[in-house]
Amino acid sequence: QVQLVESGGGLVQPGGSLRLSCAASGSAFRISVIGWYRQAPGSERELVANMTAGGITGYGDSVKGRFTISRGNAKNTVYLQMNALKPEDTAVYYCGAHAQSTITWRGKDYWGRGTQVTVSS
Repeated sequence: QVQLVESGGGLVQPGGSLRLSCAASGSAFRISVIGWYRQAPGSERELVANMTAGGITGYGDSVKGRFTISRGNAKNTVYLQMNALKPEDTAVYYCGAHAQSTITWRGKDYWGRGTQVTVSS
């Protein structure tokens, strides 16, 4: 089992910045892809940014040039730096990962509980 814990959400004014953190923990696992997704009320969950184990990154079109995903020095920690925030960025942000057991090599998707980001004046 893999546990993902997000932190860093909150209320910010338009044009402001926030940094989200996601820490993955567990035993006998290897993460192949980890990233951030968001879901606004009445909308489907969408990709914000992700990163492969090899460091290849991908971004949703609406956040390109404003958000940056990065890997922390601590093992299995990723960050999402969000700049130039807009009201439409308001959503619950979830950390998600696809990981394999290093014992069975079976893969599975894991999700954190989410952290609220509200962009409002």
